[in-house]
Amino acid sequence: MSRVSVPCHVKGTVALQVGDVRTSQGRPGVLVIDVTFPSVAPFELQEIMFKNYYTAFLSIRVRQHSSPHTPAKWVTCLRDYCLMPDPHSEEGAQEYVSLFKHQMLCDMARVLELRLILRQPSPLWVSFTVEELQIYQQGPKSPSMTFPKWLSHPVPCEQPPPLIEGLPDPSRVSSEVQQMWALTEMIRASHTSTRIGRFDVDGCYDLNLLSYT
Repeated sequence: MSRVSVPCHVKGTVALQVGDVRTSQGRPGVLVIDVTFPSVAPFELQEIMFKNYYTAFLSIRVRQHSSPHTPAKWVTCLRDYCLMPDPHSEEGAQEYVSLFKHQMLCDMARVLELRLILRQPSPLWVSFTVEELQIYQQGPKSPSMTFPKWLSHPVPCEQPPPLIEGLPDPSRVSSEVQQMWALTEMIRASHTSTRIGRFDVDGCYDLNLLSYT
């Protein structure tokens, strides 16, 4: 499926302290990053890509356009997505992450703004954020390709001409094979027909055996 990059504006990071403890240096454990799309109409978000930098958990909220007479509302579409499985190690601390719309908890259509909520409860990592943020929407769909019905029942105009004259008609092959098989079974079932072409004791053909019974 094709995707198209969406131009966006990443606002400055806002530090929060709600629900998390301070580190030994007094740094907050929650950061909020707002992303706006000033030059794009409401769009369907397809993918979010970024490079993690010591963020342990990520939550995402989107502001969606509903109707002309209803104000846009914020909806949580991802809650506490784990980016660092072990807070005491650096696993996942600086890896690239891709999040797709099917991983979200809500519909990602008519998106106006995006809010990333970063959380790092461990006091071991005093600095954390996300870098190289990229937003993608679904690109134009590729035109569907049509294939000839070679494997079903082609119409006469679609049937290829025979390569060599005198070849059997493909539509009659199966019936003729069935007739040959039936004739073979009849010959095998006939007791006297199995002796056609054998020599008698005098070294001559027995003419009586050449006739079917």
